[in-house]
Amino acid sequence: MSFLRCKRGLNIKGLAATVLVALAVLNANSEAQHRGAPAAKGTDGRGGNVQDRLLALPIRSAIPAVLPANAVAMKLVATSASRSSRLRGFRATRDYHIQYRGLLGTREASMQVLATYTAPDTHDYKVLSQSGSKLLINRVLLKLLDSEREALKKRSQVDLSPSNYDFSALGTETLDGSGPAYVLGVRPLKDNKFLYRGRIWVDADEFAVVRMEGQPAKSPSFWIKETDIDSNWQKASGFWFIQHTRSVSHIRMGGTATLTIDYRDYQVTDVGSTKGQGQSPQLPDPGSVTPQH
Repeated sequence: MSFLRCKRGLNIKGLAATVLVALAVLNANSEAQHRGAPAAKGTDGRGGNVQDRLLALPIRSAIPAVLPANAVAMKLVATSASRSSRLRGFRATRDYHIQYRGLLGTREASMQVLATYTAPDTHDYKVLSQSGSKLLINRVLLKLLDSEREALKKRSQVDLSPSNYDFSALGTETLDGSGPAYVLGVRPLKDNKFLYRGRIWVDADEFAVVRMEGQPAKSPSFWIKETDIDSNWQKASGFWFIQHTRSVSHIRMGGTATLTIDYRDYQVTDVGSTKGQGQSPQLPDPGSVTPQH
């Protein structure tokens, strides 16, 4: 399984470049003032002090504060509980697509699902359309929804928390579209089909999971020899939702199954205070993103 390398060096280079630009302009202003010339003005035509504006740039934001892995994990759990306690309902559309290449040639299938959530624990799934191989639809795609329902009944076994995982600090990385993130290694503490081993990226400002790469701690099916899973999250209406998942499974009897799930059109339907202490963050149940037959 391939993982991205941490890019702390890139953050430092970006910071150095910003500082050099600031010093260059400050030096130019100093020389202009020494010659009796007016200081440089901003490119927007305003007469504001360029020196003051450059010094006010948030150049340190590209490098998150150094935190131990457990501190990042605890802040992740706390902020997730706070956000989930305010989320009373949402709906979204999911586009499933699976392609199998193996002894029987190539087969494909697609399915579109409307998923809705109502606090505190009601999840509904409505299949909007299906196309392609009936075998893959009935034996794989529809089974993914069954696995997700099972996982939702066992939340404590799925939670991304210190009770289920050992966390290790792997540095920081700046991700396209989401900014600086802490990179944590995750190792399951239990032999549990609902858990992963791999890496997660945690947004350095909001402490939400923005990416995950890993493998199931335990294969959800005898027929699956190995699966690599990559998921991304996005922020919508003040909440973080999963956006895309791609899994590549190597079938024990030969062949490869590639599954993609795109989650789109999130609509938060209700916001307010819910009873309880909120919910811990979760990664997608491996059985809901891995073909099992």
